[in-house]
Formats: sequence, C-alpha cells, structure tokens
Amino acid sequence: MSNHHLIHLAAGALHVEISPSVGGSIARFYSVLDRASTASRVDWLRPASDAALASRDTLAMASFPLVPFCNRIRNGSASFAGREIRFPPNHPAMDAPHPLHGIGWQRPWKVVSNEQTQATLALEVVASEAWPWRFSATQHLALTERRLEVVLTLTNEDTADMPAGIGHHPYFPHLPGTRLTSATAAMWEADAEVMPTTLAVTEAVDKLRNGVTVAELALDNNFVGWEHEALVEWPADNAGPARSLSMEAEEPLDYFVLYCPRGFDHFCAEPVSQCTDAINLSPRYGRGAVGGASLAPGETLRARFTLTPRGI
Repeated sequence: MSNHHLIHLAAGALHVEISPSVGGSIARFYSVLDRASTASRVDWLRPASDAALASRDTLAMASFPLVPFCNRIRNGSASFAGREIRFPPNHPAMDAPHPLHGIGWQRPWKVVSNEQTQATLALEVVASEAWPWRFSATQHLALTERRLEVVLTLTNEDTADMPAGIGHHPYFPHLPGTRLTSATAAMWEADAEVMPTTLAVTEAVDKLRNGVTVAELALDNNFVGWEHEALVEWPADNAGPARSLSMEAEEPLDYFVLYCPRGFDHFCAEPVSQCTDAINLSPRYGRGAVGGASLAPGETLRARFTLTPRGI
C-alpha cells in the first residue's frame, strides 16, 4: 500500500478515505462485506489507486470539491464588479483554453479536525490575477452507518463582491447494466469544447427522468431545474449484489452535471450551484438558467449533499 496520508472514517460497514493533500478529495467510499461473498468490499464511488494517490492525480480520485467556481470559464476570461479574471488553462493532461473545476481541487487542504466518523478540512486562497479575490472554504464530512454527508462552505474574505460557485465531482463505477435516474427541467447543449450553446428539453432529459441505462448515453452536459436527487442502480455481479445509491442535495446545488463518455468504467454525476461559464452567460440568459451567486465581503455560501447506499 502507498504511504500517502489518508484520513479514514468508519461507521458500521461504511468507510470513507479522504486525501487532504490531493485537493481535499474523497479517495474511496465503500462498504466492507461481513458475509460470504465473491467480493470483500463494494465501492460506491470509483476508488483511487495507490498510484493515483502517489502521483497526486485529483482527476483519479473518487470525488473532489469545486470552489470557487464549477465547470469551465470560457478562455479563462471574465469581468465581475470591476475586477478582471484572467485564469490560465489548468487541465494537467489536456491542451484546453477553458480552465475548469476552480482552484480547490489543485491545492492541499488543511485538516481542522479528524474523529472516527467525521472530519473537517479547510482551504485559504489569496487573491491573484487568475482569481482576484481572497477566499476561504471548508468541507465537513460526516459518516453514519447509513450514509455520507458532505457540507461545503465558501467565504468571501475580500473587500469587494465575489462571484461564487460550489459543488462536488463524484465518479461512480460504470458496470454493465448500471442505471441512472434524475429529474431535471432542461439541458444545456454544448459545442465540441463542452461550452454551453442552447438550453433545450432534450431526449436525455426525458430518459433521465424515467431512468436510463448509462451505456445508452454519451454526454458531458449541464442540466437546470434539477430536483436535487439522483439514483444510481447496479445489478448483481462479481462486484457485489444488486444495489443502489441515492445522491440528495440541498439549495444552492440546483444544477446537475452529467459526464458519461462511452467505453469508460466510470461516469460523473455532479451536484453544483452553477453551470459552465455561468459568470459570462448570466447577463444574457439570467441567473436561473445558469446559476451562480455573488458573495458580499464576509458572506458565506453553504451547500450540503448526501450519498446513501442501499442493498448491502
């Protein structure tokens, strides 16, 4: 095993391993089976490998926080309240002009507290040309025998209003027959660079509302009017018995991102408070279509979501 430092939370059969130094990420979320089975554990999120932890590859973790914005900003350029954002490309493996996922996923987080079933992490970021506001963030992760709860906060520590987005980026195992159900109102269709172009009620919206086999989809899109719940269902297989997981969120996590490329062993279903490029799209389409918030100096944005496994 890697000697990379992990925080380990346990409650009954449920276990969470957290990596503060790799973007404050959840590295693994799983159940240990205490009965005869072909598997000793069932992973509810795609587990990080020891190699990914050793190389500090956040994109290979189970889930990571999104602060102070979610998704992408077109060309890393935007204006807000008299300040200019000039955010450089930040994808470690792709030559893409649109920075993504914010700042927190590429910074180590400080451990504030660590107990058997809960932990709190914190992040402080100074203003820069990329993001000209000082801010802080926290994550509180609490595990019970039934579920994992994650509470995120983002606080404007600066002297001027700051644009704000918050969310998490879970990767779910994509096994044969995996189904996803989630009700939304509409989807942002996107161009080849995954930037929003048109808001529409698409076939994918109808399929997701009624439940769909993930293999039928090939998406990297934002959804609006999310009803704050997604259900993932896996059939019985060598990885475990038939099982499911419910992801539930609260305001302001009113938007939903689905990334499910064909042929991959994982897909992402992300609770977020804003769509891609919300800061640039909001003046044209309105905040309801893209989300996002404005925080006054000292103001805090808080978000909560839960992951509840069933069937084991």
